[in-house]
Amino acid sequence: MTTNTDVVIIGAGPAGLCLAKSLADSGLHTIVIERQSENTLSSPAFDGREIALTHHSAQLMHELGIWSHISPDAISPLRDARVFNGSSLFSMDIGHRDTRKAELGYLVSNHLIRKAAYQSVKSVSAVSLRTEVEAINIKTDANNTQITLNNGEIIQAKLLIGADSRFSETRRAMGIAADMHDFGKTMMVCVMEHPISHQHTAWEWFDYGQTLALLPMNGSRSSVVITLAPDEMNPLMKMDEEDFNREVSARFKHRLGAMRLVSTKHAYPLVTVYSKRLIGQRFALIGDAAVGMHPVTAHGFNFGLKGVATLSAEIKAAITASKDFAAHPLLLRYEQKHRRDTRPLFIATHAIAKVYSSNSPPARLFRAGALRLGNRVAPFKRAVAGFLADAH
Repeated sequence: MTTNTDVVIIGAGPAGLCLAKSLADSGLHTIVIERQSENTLSSPAFDGREIALTHHSAQLMHELGIWSHISPDAISPLRDARVFNGSSLFSMDIGHRDTRKAELGYLVSNHLIRKAAYQSVKSVSAVSLRTEVEAINIKTDANNTQITLNNGEIIQAKLLIGADSRFSETRRAMGIAADMHDFGKTMMVCVMEHPISHQHTAWEWFDYGQTLALLPMNGSRSSVVITLAPDEMNPLMKMDEEDFNREVSARFKHRLGAMRLVSTKHAYPLVTVYSKRLIGQRFALIGDAAVGMHPVTAHGFNFGLKGVATLSAEIKAAITASKDFAAHPLLLRYEQKHRRDTRPLFIATHAIAKVYSSNSPPARLFRAGALRLGNRVAPFKRAVAGFLADAH
């Protein structure tokens, strides 16, 4: 069976579904291909990850009709941020008062964003979902792209989008390489309750031998992120709840009191990815398949939404002008703009993560001095705060 459509998106994660929804009013029809079941898309399980959203990202989600599918109780304001180094109580503080906003941004659980994105497209006639299938062959030429699915269906489209994670098989099938850096660390995420208030302030704590993060959720809960070498992480993942509570409280030096686990624990390898090309013949990458950020900023989905907005705007402009919406010059403009939007922060974050995870004596001295200098330079702090709040 052969099906003709305008756009095919491989990957029904938030980036892929957001692009499908963004194109729904363009007159194009989009097919989204996903190997998971529709039940999994409609009710995704908690995966431990909290996503920091800028005001610009929140506005884009409003415009796409996604924000309204997230309960206000599940949206936590991120007012301030503190960066610690080693055992010192000194921190570099980035505050919302350095911006014109009441908060730097918002925190929303990843599984809730996934669910809201699905709900926003499930009844949209311009979007069709193909679930529990995967692409086994991809061909593109000057006029079309052809995707063969493992159920025998062949889909012909004008444009193919890869949105299937930082380990994208679609990117590889299109012969596009990526710069991938494996930090050799494992990141564990879970939700903890604690008696001392987080005051809606995020922590990034570059301790010696470990990196700790705290993302404030509503009430007395926080998303806790611990990054360790795999051999150190394995015992932590296997600990019973009582021992785990004591261990995490001690790792945080009891600064939040006795912490208590209130969720499942999840572990992920710490790997960053930046695709060498973001486009090919009638093909483009979005989301983590294009740029897989270091999670130190919890900022990756903002880049995904940026890419969606940029590519969607180019496609809609081409349609308005009665031009080919998958022409190479159009895709090239998307690639160039998305690189400008993402490359500087990707490089800076990568460098900071490497320096602040090093325990060498020179790195320790540099880390401490850099934080103190950064805390004293008001324009720098305002610039960082402004970026965190308004990145677009």
